Amino acid sequence: MLSPQYPSLYQINIRVWLTELGRTLKRPATLDDIPDVELDRLAKQGFDWIWLLSVWQTGPASQTVSRTSPDWLHDFHDTLSDLCEDDIAGSGFAITSYTVHTNLGGNAALARLRERLRQRGLKLMLDFVPNHMGLGHPWLEDRPDFFVEGTEQDIENAPQNYTRIQSPHGDAIFAYGRDPYFSGWPDTLQLNYANPALQAAMISELLRISGQCDGVRCDMAMLVLPDVFERTWGRRAPLFWPTAIQRVREHVADFMFMAEVYWDMEWTLQQQGFDYACDKRLYDRLREGHPRPVREHFLAELDYQNKLARFMENHDEPRAAATFSPDVHQAVAVLTFLSPGLRFFHQGQFEARKKRISPHLVRGPQEPFDENIGQFYERLLTVLRRPVVRNGQWQLLGCSPGCDGNTTHDSIIVFGWSGPQGDSLVVAVNFAPHPSQCHVRLPFADITGKNWQMQDQLSPCSYEWNGDDLAGRGFYLDMAPWQAAVFAMSTT
Repeated sequence: MLSPQYPSLYQINIRVWLTELGRTLKRPATLDDIPDVELDRLAKQGFDWIWLLSVWQTGPASQTVSRTSPDWLHDFHDTLSDLCEDDIAGSGFAITSYTVHTNLGGNAALARLRERLRQRGLKLMLDFVPNHMGLGHPWLEDRPDFFVEGTEQDIENAPQNYTRIQSPHGDAIFAYGRDPYFSGWPDTLQLNYANPALQAAMISELLRISGQCDGVRCDMAMLVLPDVFERTWGRRAPLFWPTAIQRVREHVADFMFMAEVYWDMEWTLQQQGFDYACDKRLYDRLREGHPRPVREHFLAELDYQNKLARFMENHDEPRAAATFSPDVHQAVAVLTFLSPGLRFFHQGQFEARKKRISPHLVRGPQEPFDENIGQFYERLLTVLRRPVVRNGQWQLLGCSPGCDGNTTHDSIIVFGWSGPQGDSLVVAVNFAPHPSQCHVRLPFADITGKNWQMQDQLSPCSYEWNGDDLAGRGFYLDMAPWQAAVFAMSTT
């Protein structure tokens, strides 16, 4: 089956999910215990990709840091009022081996799960963490030159970024993994991308991973870019991503790479071979709540937009239900997921969970289900399964004033979707806390000389319009604050 142009992805914190399953089974659960009915449900909802967070082996040294860090413990207690030590397994990004964690059932269990996903048309995405490894990684003994070493002066001047480690080679100082704007992550050690042998070793890790899944989400992918690495560590590194991606695709031609990226470097990573880059800029603009910057974001070339992963929440960001009020939540979701690119959803988003679960934890809190948000996502996912928004043509449509002197049209953002079978959708969002009106001319082929029904897919509202009017003065919209609508067009 050909992959859609605009696929959907669902992120699952696998350790949290298995903890929930284990409570039902009254024993520790592994990947083999994931019920087929749950995989059937994900396929029926229309997902193409399942991203399992935190499958790789981690170690006790990093776990100890997670269990003793005052700042992290404060965050964990905020998530779980009944927090206990067993809830803190350590960060899934403090990896000691790219083998499936023994608690999850090991590599064989993942292979069986991948096959079950494949039978349902679902592809598997896993993590790749290029910037650092967990404390206790075997390379620390075998190849200490793979890590960024420090000096006595470094640890004295910046103890938040360096640590002293005992090894068979004697005491040595190593840098914590970090990005240049924050203190180091004390459960990790920084990899040295200025060392070509380290780069070769990381490519070997990627090649191994590519035999276990269909794609990877690359954590903080911009940190190993030569300019960023030099700014952080004062040493120049060769380009990594173009070589690494090419080597993997020589073995698996359609292997997918998705980049977590900040600092407006999405285009840079797309140019280096990434299929998708997470669209943090759109997310930030939607959080700010102003329509014009959001509309301007969609003026970018489609070659760029098609390779963005659009999201409202993930394991790093606050929950959407805690960030947006229910009406704003729905408006933001329609703009996010009915734009071009990869549609990236997060476990708990459909239930309107409000507590973010740290990747250090293996348990989440019990939270009530928001039935209104749940029903909204059911309707939205139904729209996203339509061929016109999976393989159709998208365009940003212009709005004109609803009447002379009325400037509220600037608050309405409208998309058009058209498909090869003549299917057409008009997506409209009043991204403002006040009523707004506009006219929007519809550029779809063959709409003149016919009468059209405009049926909103998110509500019972339906309108009838003459095609000449739709192509001429345009479709008139009178929208309530934060109202979102998706109009399917059919002839009457």
